[in-house]
Amino acid sequence: MMKGDFMTNSTIRDMAKSTNQNQSENAADELARQQFFMERCCEYVNAFKERMGRLPRACVTTFGCQMNARDSEKLIGILRHVGYEITEDENADFVLYNTCTVRDNANQKVYGRLGELKGYKRKNPEMKIALCGCMMQEPTVIEKIRTSYGFVDLVFGTHNLFRFAELLYTSFTQNGMVIDIWKDTDRIVEDLPVERKYPFKSGINIMFGCNNFCTYCIVPYVRGRERSREPKDILREIERLVADGVVEVMLLGQNVNSYGKNLAQPMTFAQLLQEVEKIEGLRRIRFMTSHPKDLSDELIQVMKESKKICRHLHLPLQAGSTRILRDMNRRYTKEQYLALAEKIRREIPDMALTTDIMVGFPGETEADVEETIDVIRKVQYDNAFTFIYSRRTGTPAAQMEQVPEDVVKRNFDKVLKTVQDTARERVARYQGQVMDALVEEINESDPTLVTGRLSNNTLVHFPGDASLIGQIVAVSLDECHGFYYMGHSV
Repeated sequence: MMKGDFMTNSTIRDMAKSTNQNQSENAADELARQQFFMERCCEYVNAFKERMGRLPRACVTTFGCQMNARDSEKLIGILRHVGYEITEDENADFVLYNTCTVRDNANQKVYGRLGELKGYKRKNPEMKIALCGCMMQEPTVIEKIRTSYGFVDLVFGTHNLFRFAELLYTSFTQNGMVIDIWKDTDRIVEDLPVERKYPFKSGINIMFGCNNFCTYCIVPYVRGRERSREPKDILREIERLVADGVVEVMLLGQNVNSYGKNLAQPMTFAQLLQEVEKIEGLRRIRFMTSHPKDLSDELIQVMKESKKICRHLHLPLQAGSTRILRDMNRRYTKEQYLALAEKIRREIPDMALTTDIMVGFPGETEADVEETIDVIRKVQYDNAFTFIYSRRTGTPAAQMEQVPEDVVKRNFDKVLKTVQDTARERVARYQGQVMDALVEEINESDPTLVTGRLSNNTLVHFPGDASLIGQIVAVSLDECHGFYYMGHSV
């Protein structure tokens, strides 16, 4: 554990021991420990309310992936549980950035936002500023925060998020910056308060970490090794969510296809899906992300036979050149990926395939880019997240010969156009059909419309009001507009 200028002092440790005499590492003990600190935080919030005549306000801003979004729901849940009023205004009493570090621009965005927070804190010295998430697992980031952003009060990482209540209390009772970064952990602690963004759908962490070590990716270094939750805990959590009105769940992991390998009684991801499907009242099951090298015939068969698993599979390609895939340490070839995509299309014709495509990986040539374009044309993705390689210090790819920026930009534009052209045709094939859509929100541009999501993850906008939110509605797909539909309920 890397410690900062101030850490939890012996008094706080002693208080925790009085609540948790058994110092075992199991989740039940840790849950009791954090409940103790939530009670202490409640006392702080009540004192603030008496002094200021209002509740303290907290703002949590999330950068990054679905797993970060789920983590933020837990952080917000704890803040609301101890009495904070949640706001989107960063001029608040407690501001927390849950950070991402997959690309360098995500780091720069956080640094820029911190500059704005410094002005707020100058006007409100009692304001607390906290940073957590993947970016905080980088030692160079911690050093920069120490030296350049001394006004930050609390810094913690990805492995000890479950200790948020304890760290929050520590920041209340200590002066200076509290830093608590764990290098790695095998611990999983759930069942803490959660504030879901949507009452009708929820993400579910089924595993944490990654063992793949793609040469461009920093995730294994900041999220740690793979560790799977026990299936009984996952199923119990989903059952509780369904009882609370959830109709759709998304099972989350850096590589869900490798779920269960480290359990005392191993279970495949396909077997877990079969158990989740048995839960009464659950209407839809989604999951991400799938690594192509681990996607089994068993999983394809389970998806094919399922009545609840959505017809959408996110299958990251990254590159279409076998040479580049080897240098990325992706552990599959272009031919193997194409064969897998063809098998999925053959077994489940209505399955929407989406992907991630990286342009500009070190050493990539024009010929390599053409290989990627060839895969896009052959697979015919429904959509793709296309992005430019970002050099991440500490990864093997950072030491490789980088591609000139002007070449990368030219190749990126070429790949993006291919994706857009092929995906439009693919999405448009459903025009005129009637499909079920889960209504998620009032349309942002037109309040007379609602926005729903089809099983294949395509959005459809149609006339409706707030009473439809959370319901699954049959919708006629009248007009395709590239990557979404306009329609009407039937």
